[in-house]
Amino acid sequence: MTNIDSVAPLLAVEGLSKRYGETVALSDVGIAFAAGGVHAILGENGSGKSTLVKLLSGVTLPDDGVIRLAGRRFPGANPAAFAASGFATVFQEVLIAPDRNVVDNVLLGLDGPWRRIIPRSEREDRVAAVLATIARTPVPLHGRAGSLPLAQQQLVVIARALVREPAILILDEVTAALDHADREAVFSEIERRAGGGALILFISHRMDEVLRLSDRLSILRGGQLVKTLDRGEASVEELLGLMAPVRIEEAANG
Repeated sequence: MTNIDSVAPLLAVEGLSKRYGETVALSDVGIAFAAGGVHAILGENGSGKSTLVKLLSGVTLPDDGVIRLAGRRFPGANPAAFAASGFATVFQEVLIAPDRNVVDNVLLGLDGPWRRIIPRSEREDRVAAVLATIARTPVPLHGRAGSLPLAQQQLVVIARALVREPAILILDEVTAALDHADREAVFSEIERRAGGGALILFISHRMDEVLRLSDRLSILRGGQLVKTLDRGEASVEELLGLMAPVRIEEAANG
């Protein structure tokens, strides 16, 4: 099993494994994630990044291994349990309710006293305030979400995660549809929240984004953890080399 930091981090996975039939999606992965920073997850397609995101969102359960939250084994077994414990995930897919308006989409799935007690007008103010931090072009609050351009739909989904004020925010390839201005606004909000103590797990294939935002990086390859390191400990070329699949002849030659 991969060793992790001796001081209990905010989030840790230990010996995490997941199989789908004969396919090993993750194998004995151990990573420690500290609060108050951006931890990037790197890897090529099929490296296990999406599987790790699903496991840390309660979408699927590991076959083996432990997830620890603040040093304690976390028994969460579904998305609601993870959300109740301060997790919020923005997946690669833009998941909206197309026939509902923007306010409803941002608040989708947000239950409890906050939604029941606060008047509708204040809810709208809160949604508007969150969207204003990440959208340089105003998003119509009462517009039908399905009629919005893809970039604005993506911002609505990001706002849905941010409005929950999560302690752990997982962002999986969220910038692909965004223009430069909105991407910069999202980056500023990521940095602000990390500076305020949140843990941001950032998955992106864009190396410039990863190097700009991350404090630490973990590289996955073929479902296994290759290395975890601080930003600046490896060049772009070295990181790309760690991500690259091992060729059969290289493995045979040791």
